[in-house]
Amino acid sequence: MAYNFKSESEVKDYINNLGIEYRFGCYSEKKPEVCHLLADFLESIKKDYEKAGKVYRTNCDDYKYGKSCLKYGTYSLLGKGSKISDFKLAYDYFEKGCNLAEPDSCLNQGLLLITKNEKAEIKQDILKGMNLLEKSCNHENGNACYYLSGMYIVGVKKDNVIGSLNQKDYNPEDYQVQKNMKKAFEFAVKGCNLGNMYSCANLGQMYAKGEG
Repeated sequence: MAYNFKSESEVKDYINNLGIEYRFGCYSEKKPEVCHLLADFLESIKKDYEKAGKVYRTNCDDYKYGKSCLKYGTYSLLGKGSKISDFKLAYDYFEKGCNLAEPDSCLNQGLLLITKNEKAEIKQDILKGMNLLEKSCNHENGNACYYLSGMYIVGVKKDNVIGSLNQKDYNPEDYQVQKNMKKAFEFAVKGCNLGNMYSCANLGQMYAKGEG
């Protein structure tokens, strides 16, 4: 049957049939990619975030579908489909997604480790976080490349060390991650080539300062 979408009833029929098709593909044929589409359908068409979250979570846990792990991690972080946000649960699902080669999950897991947030119940681990960002960057996530470039441009100070704007006051012992313009340049190039405009901006500044 052809749908011209000029009739409201035809649009409703199409949407209902789409939902039936996705449910059959997920629950009867047990296809992970269709389960993910079902969750997307519940999210975007039905606006039922609670049900969508449950499908994403099950598809991640049972069928090891990385994109669903990423989505449920994001739901948990934002408190979408539930009453409160849960950073630890979000971290766990980003980790699952990262282990399933989902680069956005590696990025989010890494950022949660890098960001200091005592309420999140996640112990800050800069080096592990940067390793995850590098993994994400290597899987062509331009945002991850950009974050790494920026971190190497300024370095990462140890806790309780007050920074100085004067380059002459730079003390390597104050840093747990040293400034490294060579690495900053490499990640900026990669990020820029992946279409991240902020990486391109970093690259332009380094060329202007003769650091590229």
